[in-house]
Amino acid sequence: MRVLVLGAGGQLGRELLAQQHADVAGLTRAECDIAEPGAAERAVQRHRPGAVINCAAWTKVDAAETQREGAFRVNAEGPRLLAAACREAGALLCQISTDYVFDGTATAPIAEDAPTHPLGAYGASKLAGEVAVRESGARHAIVRTSWLYGQDGPNFVLTMLRLGAERDELRVVADQRGAPTWTGHLAPALLRLVERDLQGTFHLSNGGETTWCDFAAEIMAMAGHRARILPTTTAEYGAPAPRPAYSVLDNGSWRRAGETPLLDWHEGLRAYLASRLPHTVVTS
Repeated sequence: MRVLVLGAGGQLGRELLAQQHADVAGLTRAECDIAEPGAAERAVQRHRPGAVINCAAWTKVDAAETQREGAFRVNAEGPRLLAAACREAGALLCQISTDYVFDGTATAPIAEDAPTHPLGAYGASKLAGEVAVRESGARHAIVRTSWLYGQDGPNFVLTMLRLGAERDELRVVADQRGAPTWTGHLAPALLRLVERDLQGTFHLSNGGETTWCDFAAEIMAMAGHRARILPTTTAEYGAPAPRPAYSVLDNGSWRRAGETPLLDWHEGLRAYLASRLPHTVVTS
């Protein structure tokens, strides 16, 4: 089956194209801006895919607070137009979404059917994209993931590696919990999902949970950096956009589909660092 990846210039899009799959094509935003009327329709008609994986997204969480219109254009209007094109072509649409559609008040891993309540403009725009896809009439799978990193970034892991080489101490938020997810584990699962024509809402993230602070400490330990990681709070850090305090996702629908859960986040980090730092012994 031919798979078309949109947003192919991002971390996840590049990872999907790097997989050993017989028939995957990719388009970057410069090649197909899905929020531009007619662009998605032309791309789907030209490539005639059996499935489309939409990785195109506005991911600048803080900037979305002041550039709300831009975030909704990409994250809501784009998926709406793409879903219409997929409906007309009979293609399955896999829409990538986020843990930020939740408000962080949960205390246990969040099920796919849990109530959504985004705290900021980014989460609201991604939720609007979910709604547009569900209401489109297209065959679809909505996949929420969390704390994504991979390829050449930009991402939290690469930022920590850079800062850890430059500084002796780093202060990192310790009151947000989630599951870091490596694109190298997520991408093959997404291809498996579309090959099986699975439909509905899925959570797909690496197993386990941690805080940003403990994640940073593990990055330093595995990479052999000596920078000390000191905890700070979300309030002290003072980011413009609110973040959920707890956004660990329960991958229940994936398991019920008979699929193997993604590995623990430590395994993802270890594999990523081994690929990024081939001359460094990754420890821990």
